[in-house]
Amino acid sequence: MSRNSSIGLGLLVAVLLVLPWVLPNSYYLDLAIRIGINAIIVIGLNLLIGYAGQISLGHAGFLGIGAYASAVLPTHFGWHPLLALGGGAAAAACVAALVARPIFKLKGNYLAMATLGLGIIIHIALRNEAQWTGGPDGMAVPPMALFGMELSSDRQWYWVVAALLAFSVWASLNLIDSPFGRALRALHGSEVASQVVGVNVVRYKVTIFVLSAVFASIMGSITAHYMAFITPNVADFFHSVELVTMVVVGGMASVFGSIVGAVL
Repeated sequence: MSRNSSIGLGLLVAVLLVLPWVLPNSYYLDLAIRIGINAIIVIGLNLLIGYAGQISLGHAGFLGIGAYASAVLPTHFGWHPLLALGGGAAAAACVAALVARPIFKLKGNYLAMATLGLGIIIHIALRNEAQWTGGPDGMAVPPMALFGMELSSDRQWYWVVAALLAFSVWASLNLIDSPFGRALRALHGSEVASQVVGVNVVRYKVTIFVLSAVFASIMGSITAHYMAFITPNVADFFHSVELVTMVVVGGMASVFGSIVGAVL
């Protein structure tokens, strides 16, 4: 991680530590939590779009997989919320890995339409499987418990999301400065040139797509537990467009820009 990145991470941690003590009321604390959740999702999406140069217009679908895993598995099967969170992340990773190879054989608008179709399919499935998901009306989500303590207050949730955000930024900055990150930037610049110098283009595309899907799924689970109620709208096309807009507005190929995009 470069010196500038380390300074930026330090400033972010300082802001996160001070923020809950200066916010005037619970409304702004709730807003900060929502911003943090979106920022983590957008960081993962920016790794895919900004660094690897691969578009995804269906990323909210992975958010929906995580959210409904954390609702359905504890409610209908008695899973612990943390286990359900991990199960949702694993399911999102499997779906992403299965569809990535055929999808990333496409280019340009065809790639965008394929990812859009994936997100729509997930959204339709969540709406139609009413016996498990509650259909369009949605369903309640059991509370999350960490170390035997149930997370109930906004302040508790803030610290959980703040810790996840700081870790996500640290991990992403280190990833970008690693050989893997340099391969992603090369892939974005030219796939042909990347292949010439020995980069396995397909493997890197699939890996970063799976990683960004896991980011979205985990934060989908966090969103579900924080809100305590979810509907299929969490996975709809317009939510995917909002996430891509955050990437573009904040700045492509910028981890800290992802946070700015989420704030705006």
